[in-house]
Amino acid sequence: MNHRLSYPDLPKRFTDWFQVLSAESLTGRCYWEVKRRGRGVDVAVSYRNISRAGKSNKCSFGFNENSWSISCQKTGYTFWHGGVETPVSGPVSSRLGVYLDHILGVSGTMILLHRVQTRFSQPLYAGIQFYYYLHSYRGRDSAEFMNLK
Repeated sequence: MNHRLSYPDLPKRFTDWFQVLSAESLTGRCYWEVKRRGRGVDVAVSYRNISRAGKSNKCSFGFNENSWSISCQKTGYTFWHGGVETPVSGPVSSRLGVYLDHILGVSGTMILLHRVQTRFSQPLYAGIQFYYYLHSYRGRDSAEFMNLK
């Protein structure tokens, strides 16, 4: 059975990863939450120029120099940037808050899970990535941006 859907070829679409970027860039200081359901989702920030075509690491959030992500699984969290994995301890929740300050960097909020300090050279966009394609396709995994300010 082929569960793969056919979509038109658009330059802003990721061709082989089940992930999306926000349409508008994040500027200044902003906070948002992602409410998730299911087995796992990555919450990311990325430059718009991240590669879109193919299944290489240059296209996947957190596995290149153009994106930062925190993987939220049922068993815990992992932070990724440049393909480097950093385990993150903290209570597992269905909501993850992200505070972005273009001067200070990206950090978690509420219960601070992880802090990253870096300088951004381009506008950033919020992103979501699912790992379990068929699980997500059948509606068992979902993610929703909340309080995007």
